[in-house]
Amino acid sequence: MPNIRVLRDIKARELVRANEVARRAYLYVARNQSLPPQVRHQAQLQLNTFSRYTRPTTVKNRCIETGRGRGIIGEFGLCRFQFRQKALRGELNGVQKASW
Repeated sequence: MPNIRVLRDIKARELVRANEVARRAYLYVARNQSLPPQVRHQAQLQLNTFSRYTRPTTVKNRCIETGRGRGIIGEFGLCRFQFRQKALRGELNGVQKASW
């Protein structure tokens, strides 16, 4: 069963992906100094109507096992401790403990 933090992050990723084009268009209009203030203000109001989970900054890499937000090894989506545990058990293909 995935952690609630992981589920929230998955939801945020989906909403960011779905609304990326519209958000960027409104942001471009809102920040364009050459446009009239009324148009820019309307674009800003439209941006404010989006859910908070449509913002790209709400997306955070999290461990898919525990939901931990720090020490994530991106290629595997695991925190360092879970990565180590799975590697020692041989559950990660192509990963083995170094010895020299």
